[in-house]
Amino acid sequence: MRVWKLPLTAALSLVVLAALASLAYGQTEPAASAWTTARWSPYLCGAGIGVICWFTFLLSGTGIGASGAYAQTAGMIEAAIRGKDRVWNRTFYSDTGPGVDWLWMVVAGVIVGAVISSLAAGSFQWMLLPPLWEQAFGPGAVHRLAVSFAGGMLLGFGARLAGGCTSGHGISGALQLVVSSWMAAACFFIGGVITAFLIYP
Repeated sequence: MRVWKLPLTAALSLVVLAALASLAYGQTEPAASAWTTARWSPYLCGAGIGVICWFTFLLSGTGIGASGAYAQTAGMIEAAIRGKDRVWNRTFYSDTGPGVDWLWMVVAGVIVGAVISSLAAGSFQWMLLPPLWEQAFGPGAVHRLAVSFAGGMLLGFGARLAGGCTSGHGISGALQLVVSSWMAAACFFIGGVITAFLIYP
């Protein structure tokens, strides 16, 4: 019989999460309105993400990540157009092949969860041009879509080049104290701040 032992880092993580949860408890609204408030306590959300990651490692042996799902989607699209053989022979897809896995479903769940959350809070709305963007660049929808598409492509390429995204490095890697993940997370923040100042001077 295999006995599962709680690693020291996981035990310490649970202690930290318990402390954060107790801190967040005193800053949240009553439970009756917790599901409909537009903004949750960042301490409570952080503790929740930590708990989810802990169970993810326990049950799947790997951390949460999002950019891999986009690589899987690209592989499925290419396989549908050019045939499976041309895609499955690549090293990245050699083990499982492109397809819908649990990480792919995580990304889908984030989208569905965001819609449900905004509907519950009464803040759901369709918005092509955010007010801040329109104030800086005018009402041009094509410009907005082009910049968003190009930015998304660059972010996706950069995440795959770095071996992880804000989820893979910033959450899963950082909570394991992986040095490269902390470096990547720092670069995410630096790049985000610089980009924000360039786009919205």
